[in-house]
Amino acid sequence: MSNNIYIQGLGIISAIGNNVQECLDALQNRADGIAEMRYMQSAHKHELPVAEVKKSNRQLAEMAGMPASLTRTALLSAIAAKEALADTAIENIADWKVGFISANTVGGMDKTEDFYKEFLQDTSKGKLRDIANHECGSATEIVAEQLGATDYITTISTACSSSANSIFYGARLIRNGILDIAIAGGADALTKFTLNGFNTLMILDKEPCKPFDENRKGLNLGEGAAYVVLVSERVMKTLSKQPYCKLSAYCNANDAYHQTASSPDGTGSYLAMKGALERSGLRLADIDYINLHGTGTQNNDSAEGTAIKRLFDPHYPKLSSTKAYTGHTLGASGGVEAVFASLAIKHGLIYPNLRFETQIADQPFAPETQLIRQDVKNVLSNSFGFGGNCSSLIFSKV
Repeated sequence: MSNNIYIQGLGIISAIGNNVQECLDALQNRADGIAEMRYMQSAHKHELPVAEVKKSNRQLAEMAGMPASLTRTALLSAIAAKEALADTAIENIADWKVGFISANTVGGMDKTEDFYKEFLQDTSKGKLRDIANHECGSATEIVAEQLGATDYITTISTACSSSANSIFYGARLIRNGILDIAIAGGADALTKFTLNGFNTLMILDKEPCKPFDENRKGLNLGEGAAYVVLVSERVMKTLSKQPYCKLSAYCNANDAYHQTASSPDGTGSYLAMKGALERSGLRLADIDYINLHGTGTQNNDSAEGTAIKRLFDPHYPKLSSTKAYTGHTLGASGGVEAVFASLAIKHGLIYPNLRFETQIADQPFAPETQLIRQDVKNVLSNSFGFGGNCSSLIFSKV
């Protein structure tokens, strides 16, 4: 039996759609989800655009079939994970060893903020249930129970590379015989904590972001959840539905340069991409598309671009950042972009980099600006986080 890991199911909810089909339609129709805040209450409401999921907590709870008192992170996670599992055509997961590996960075911070506001005004006020699910692992445990995934449950929190890391950790668990099936990805909800934190770093754009543009001014925060269902070849061969693609390689690297900034020479980014390519056995020319980490900040885009130049020069694959659609969903971003990479292979798509106008002066390549339909065999997906935690995944046609 081969050691291949297959992507058998996809699930997503984001600012551009409440399921896989809606997100795919938005990607093809250049419909981004970045707008003025509607559901999150902030002093920056009219100043800082965000990419919100277009549903209230009550509406999300109805979609998830769960109580509205739960954290928004847990509700988003449940919706996407349930869609991914339903998409697999696996009739009875109890026949297999199934794990849930989920990532997030804010946990139940949204509910904690509700408690804190009331508690500050009167220390006898505030609902304690609002802080019961504060920590990051709580959402994972709540959703794992909903899924019936009980053989292995864990939470990954490595900043913006979190759900990319959860995906390749799931693959490693399958390859080592610990699991047959891994539901892997991540979720994060918008909170005042993250908005104010990123604003303090002065890396938020007051307009919809323009990743990899010479005149980029920062990122837009987003929210959402996305999961892929990874299966072994043994499981895949029992199913009536063909897999989307396979996860052919992955690599994590850390240059430990700075707490929040990428190293100017993109060392971590370079090592992650190079390591994934070496493990895949593919040549540089075999990569058809790079889904950039591409946040739109000066530092990140410059560092990632420098790493791509170092690795691929002088022949560059087509590339773009889909964060111009979804905003930066933090702990969910690697999962969101894994779903997009899988769809790119299945449907033969390379997505446009919205709002791109001017090529970065010291970079010899520019992102794609139009939707391209072509055969896509291999996609490199980048997720680079604070603290230098950099991960690259390679998805390949079956």
